Amino acid sequence: MSWEAIRYEVTDGVATVTLNRPDVHNAMNDVMRRELTSCFTALVTDDDVRVVVVTGAGERAFSAGADIREFVAPTGAVGFREHRKRLDFRQVMDRCPQPIIAAIRGYAFGGGLELALACDIRFAGDDARLGLTEIDLAIIPGGGGTQRLPRLVGRGKALEMILSGVRLPAAEALAIGLVERVVPAAEVLPTALAFARTLAGKAPVALRYAKEAVVKGRGLPLADGIRLENDLATLLRTTEDRVEGARAFLEKRPPKWTGR
Repeated sequence: MSWEAIRYEVTDGVATVTLNRPDVHNAMNDVMRRELTSCFTALVTDDDVRVVVVTGAGERAFSAGADIREFVAPTGAVGFREHRKRLDFRQVMDRCPQPIIAAIRGYAFGGGLELALACDIRFAGDDARLGLTEIDLAIIPGGGGTQRLPRLVGRGKALEMILSGVRLPAAEALAIGLVERVVPAAEVLPTALAFARTLAGKAPVALRYAKEAVVKGRGLPLADGIRLENDLATLLRTTEDRVEGARAFLEKRPPKWTGR
């Protein structure tokens, strides 16, 4: 497909989705939301893509959030809600079976941070600054920030961030568990891609079931989560890749996964 506000490429089972409006700090407009929705909708059923990396073009921002120029005109509540629901790419991301890695450099504010929160793993450059800054515009996060952030950092820290609109430096984001790694700014994308390639080299079905067990299990009571894990682990015992993994281990050679 031809994209206007994002770039998309696939290499060796790793898809890279790049927010591509660097002149406005990769701010999200409706074109970008529409393209992200289409992109992730296609990824949900793409068995050739094993891992996804999301990043921002340029050196200054992952995404500074919504394009404020779209906020000036008044709008009706119902119309706005229905319009944004159609372009809620983060809900589509929730259905993606592939691990999604955010490579964050520079600003990740508002909807930009909400995009990163919808990813499974977050790597940040040491130049990154992260915050849910909507309160400064007399609004609140509307892309899942009030729900995903507390699940990562706890209720108190999430409220501190959301109510104040504070912009956290990368080191503090790491300390509270908002990101998994902090690396020198220029190494963020290479680090994320290297990790993605490592994951893409794993057995495809096992990779997806591992994510499913963790992500879906978090919303279940412990007993139900363990039951889900057991069901998925049992299914994996029936795959050809499980037999290939055992044989490769015994024969001291790299496995040849088929995804079956």
